[in-house]
Amino acid sequence: MKEMLNFQLIEPDQALIDFVYCFSSLQNFSIQQEAVIIPNGRIDLIFSKTEGNLLRIALLGLETKPKYTSQEVTNMYSVSFNPLAVEYLLGQSVAEIINKGKLLPDNFWDFNIEDLNNFKSFCEKMSAKIYSLLPQEIDERKKKLFQLIFSSNGEISIQELSGKVFWSQRQINRYFNQQFGLSVKAYCKILRFQASLPHIKKGKLNPQLNFTDQSHFIKEIKQFSGVSPKELYRNKNDRFLQFLVYEEK
Repeated sequence: MKEMLNFQLIEPDQALIDFVYCFSSLQNFSIQQEAVIIPNGRIDLIFSKTEGNLLRIALLGLETKPKYTSQEVTNMYSVSFNPLAVEYLLGQSVAEIINKGKLLPDNFWDFNIEDLNNFKSFCEKMSAKIYSLLPQEIDERKKKLFQLIFSSNGEISIQELSGKVFWSQRQINRYFNQQFGLSVKAYCKILRFQASLPHIKKGKLNPQLNFTDQSHFIKEIKQFSGVSPKELYRNKNDRFLQFLVYEEK
């Protein structure tokens, strides 16, 4: 019997949602011949099992363009972090790894290859680790900043953000560039693109969000996915992996 690509998603506890977007599992990934990762505005911590049964742990920065993956791994578990986690959980900037990633020690956060045997147990162990790292205090400006950006699907100007969080536009952009490697405007465009995907998956190939016109919509979808909205909708060979998310949620 032919093996099938198997995807699972678990959402975090309510107490973790400012820091964690989701946990996901992708099994039999090596059978996928032309997988494409498209930008989603999150920072991914990937735990993967290679075909040689070795553990590989990698931290991936934000993506601003489609990435065509290789099949060097068979199974993987991942944590998709919201940007606030970069400073408060990971304790390091990801500006230098935008559109790429870096390998971490194979015992990072005390995980090992046996932790990839059961997805539910992995999520429980990872949640416990994240709880242990939660800061006692957090800059409320940054927390509100991301709440506004996410609740608007990126359709909010830096001028409005500045006025609502009482943080200058210059400071906001400096924070984004230093921590994530891009401007707040560029980040918001990624979120608007992501918010368009559920509509495209349903066959709505005209802009449902605040794009200037159809031409602008098509141009931005191509920028982040590499293809037109029509081709993205067809998702030939299920190669756009993020579409799996909308089947689960």
